[in-house]
Amino acid sequence: MTDLRYLDDSSVDTFEATVDRTLDDRLVLDATHFYPEGGGQPADRGTIEADGRTWNVTDVRKKDTVYHTLDGGNLPPVGTTVTGRLDWPRREAHMRYHTAQHLLSALLLEEFDARTIGNQIRTDRARLDAAYDRFSEDDLAYIENRMNDLVDDARPVTWSSMDRETAERTLDSERTRIDLLPESIETLRIVEVEGYDRTACAGTHVENTADVGRVRVTGRTTQGAEAERLSFTLE
Repeated sequence: MTDLRYLDDSSVDTFEATVDRTLDDRLVLDATHFYPEGGGQPADRGTIEADGRTWNVTDVRKKDTVYHTLDGGNLPPVGTTVTGRLDWPRREAHMRYHTAQHLLSALLLEEFDARTIGNQIRTDRARLDAAYDRFSEDDLAYIENRMNDLVDDARPVTWSSMDRETAERTLDSERTRIDLLPESIETLRIVEVEGYDRTACAGTHVENTADVGRVRVTGRTTQGAEAERLSFTLE
């Protein structure tokens, strides 16, 4: 099983690992800092280097383990030590947007009683679907201002492990939706925005809300009965 190093340290952009397995155009490493697509966050991109060759990482997926899809063929054989290099501007954008999404989810739940029911992060924009009838233009302006207040607060963002029983007993079930996670998951990774939000999440994040940057709410659309989609960008 691949050691998911990005869970402990999201700031690493270059690392060494050993090839465990190859399958056609896919590579399994003993450890990785490449984030696999999931939770509304796209997969990382970058390169794998070994023995004077470079392969582009075109996709990363997690199934029984993490599979890195490479271009170019003739993948490095099992046992080879490789260097992984992340496309850092892409990863950093995803980290900023993912932390912003947590702030927005907490804000909507606390002040509008609107639970998040979906989200999607890109490198230049993001959206969040909320269980809510309709946000007005005044609501959008208020949400944008409150989001930027939270950014300006420069609140630390941390993550740690928590056993499922403790999480179910101590965390807000409406926010974390632990009930949607498979029963086989006994240990959860909890991401906390100091004094504001705690939720289960396996994504990558910045270490302080100040790193998110200025938030601009760009609009809303109705998504069926009693659901609204908010779109936002970061400057």
